[in-house]
Amino acid sequence: MKHYVEIVIKPDDEMRENILLNKVYTKLHKALFTLKTTEIAVSFPKYKVLLGDVIRLHGSESKLSEVKNTNWLGGLSAYCQVSPIQTVPDNVSYRTISRIQANMTEAKLRRLIKRDSISETEIKQYRAKMFGMGLDNPYLELQSASNGHKHRRYIQFGELREEAVKGAFDCFGLSKDATVPWF
Repeated sequence: MKHYVEIVIKPDDEMRENILLNKVYTKLHKALFTLKTTEIAVSFPKYKVLLGDVIRLHGSESKLSEVKNTNWLGGLSAYCQVSPIQTVPDNVSYRTISRIQANMTEAKLRRLIKRDSISETEIKQYRAKMFGMGLDNPYLELQSASNGHKHRRYIQFGELREEAVKGAFDCFGLSKDATVPWF
């Protein structure tokens, strides 16, 4: 991961930052899925409590060029400032950026009820525990192209490290094992 491209979200009165970030990330996911690449990573360098207004794509110069040449932003390009491909600075830290999922969900509860493998008392206990264990990580709200349903993809940031760990990234640019440069 020697190169990166920075996408700065430019919201306006019609398009709020969080909605725009969700739309841009959804389009990025579609582009990565179409390219069938495991060599592009995503980071959110302005992350504090929220993910911020910058998405950074990491990869080789050739893979980043391939993504840029697909014109994946389409109409959203008016709301984004995309940098040229740049070299990652020296002396950076590294971290994993991955998806985190709740172990207890309403969908899982519905499946348990449908199979009759949970009693009325256990349903109440499950719901109480589920609400008590909610995730407070930052998230993206994505819309499925196949069924139109919205779902949240919670993001987890790993600890900072001195050394990079190589590996594959999913079609969302995330990995539980591989690291991205953090600067």
